[in-house]
Amino acid sequence: QVQLVESGGGLVQAGGSLRLSCAASGVPFSRYAMGWLRPAPGKEREFVAAIGWSGGTTYYVDSVKGRFTISRDNTNNTMYLQMNSLKQEDTAVYYCAADRAIATITTSGNNMDYWGKGTMVTVST
Repeated sequence: QVQLVESGGGLVQAGGSLRLSCAASGVPFSRYAMGWLRPAPGKEREFVAAIGWSGGTTYYVDSVKGRFTISRDNTNNTMYLQMNSLKQEDTAVYYCAADRAIATITTSGNNMDYWGKGTMVTVST
């Protein structure tokens, strides 16, 4: 049974930092691209960041470039999102996703292979 379990969300003041984690089980982790998505106004969800299976390729939505860093540890089947300089507009439920094709993640595809249940990030002013 495949499971993606997010953790690390919480309440933080604007300008602060959080580190999200996504622990994967039941899936050959190193063969999957991974990413983070969140709901967005006018969209079901918005791609935030994605990372290739080896960790050598990363992509970010423009609004988080320079503030967020995605990484992965294939030994421990875990992906991370370091979120710095948080803004109120970053408030959302962040979902972990896995797919064999990174383009599915970067295009917020509906046919994602696997999803986590999400972790809430709240940024206060």
